Amino acid sequence: MGEGQDDPQTVSSSAREKKPEVSRREGVSPSAVREVENVKSFRDFVNELKEKGELKVVDAPMKKYLEMAGVFRAFQPTPVMGHTEDSSVRCVSNVFSTKERVADYLGCEVGELGEKMSQAINFPSKPKKAANAPVLEKTMSSLLEIPVPVHTEKDGGPYICSGIVIAKDPEYGTNCSFHRMMVIDGEKIVLRILPRHLDEFLKRSKDGELDVAVIIGAPINVLLASAISSKLGQNELEIANTLMPFETIELMNGIEIPANVEFAFIGKISANELAKEGPFVDLTDTYDVVRNQPVMQIKKIYHRQNPLFHALLPGGLEHKVLMGMPREPTIFEAVNKAVKCREVNITPGGCSWLHAVVSIKKNMPDSGKKAIEAAFEGHKSLKQVIIVDEDIDVNNPQEVEWAVATRFQASKDLVVKENQKGSSLDPSAEASEGSSITAKMGLDATKPFGEAAKHFEKAEFLQINKEEY
Repeated sequence: MGEGQDDPQTVSSSAREKKPEVSRREGVSPSAVREVENVKSFRDFVNELKEKGELKVVDAPMKKYLEMAGVFRAFQPTPVMGHTEDSSVRCVSNVFSTKERVADYLGCEVGELGEKMSQAINFPSKPKKAANAPVLEKTMSSLLEIPVPVHTEKDGGPYICSGIVIAKDPEYGTNCSFHRMMVIDGEKIVLRILPRHLDEFLKRSKDGELDVAVIIGAPINVLLASAISSKLGQNELEIANTLMPFETIELMNGIEIPANVEFAFIGKISANELAKEGPFVDLTDTYDVVRNQPVMQIKKIYHRQNPLFHALLPGGLEHKVLMGMPREPTIFEAVNKAVKCREVNITPGGCSWLHAVVSIKKNMPDSGKKAIEAAFEGHKSLKQVIIVDEDIDVNNPQEVEWAVATRFQASKDLVVKENQKGSSLDPSAEASEGSSITAKMGLDATKPFGEAAKHFEKAEFLQINKEEY
């Protein structure tokens, strides 16, 4: 463990005050020893929340088994910091549980998030190399020193839900992706790997073993970029850098990680060693099935002094924001090819995965129907989409429901698509030959095009500044 302990309500930023000796540490590039620039980190934002009085601090120790997760869920969306009975490592949850907080971190408005993320995907940029790596300040000997919670009674074990795996392939380069990680013991975890990029890297690796890094306590730009379904060969760290510039450090074998995350593991994933993973609560607040999944052997655990463990709550609001928001730009891009798209919201009520609301600028009578088809192409797991006009705030459920109530007729504005490939997260979908089959529904809640639209105008009142009265 790190030496010393800060006041439990304040997170140390000691990395900006002294340089750790990192050049001779196992697995760390000698290029790590240079001055570090002052860039916003995860703990910097947590400190900002504390200073603004938005951070709930739980002084009494919590149990890792069920209690910690229960406390985090009870207070969401309020950020919560606390500690457990058997560890001095502080835990924080609900940090990015609202879009407003994400926008605050990135210095923009909520309505600008979609465009900002689209720009980052389309115009990636390389992060600068760090002069120094705060994450390399300290080491610990066992995963058991980290207060990893058991969230519900049926969980297969303690779960790390905020871990991002960073891997490198000789041909495709760097890939960053979220993977839930069930702790087996002090040096092994089993992680859920979908048949996507990391799985491809593992299949291409020598002898079925892949050297990787795992980071925990990353800033929001890295979290969002790592959750985007980017193309194979696109470096998510470059997407993150366009969202907000940051610095990287090389750990081993050319693998770079953000320099100021809270934890960094060096590990090896083996396709030859499998273990049962699950049950686990996913986005839908229902349990995913148990599967045999690859095991990762942890070789080294680095961490900042007095580290913060980002205890992302499975199925919680923070989980939903981080999973749903990165799908919004992909829907935006797809719809924008068919009709002018204004904004996209993947709704929390739809598990931030299965339902979306899309606003468009209608230019043809069938613009709404075209937008429905494009939205389903933009996010294959989408089960329901509501298309509204640009005068409707897609983030306001009451406005969306008003549009459905006043601008939608099921007999002519409803699109139903049967026997579609759906999401494995949807418990109502039917399993068929390894796929999930579902029915999809699109609601065209837009005004008629042309002269008839004037009968559907929403009345506008004078906008008043309440502070003047």
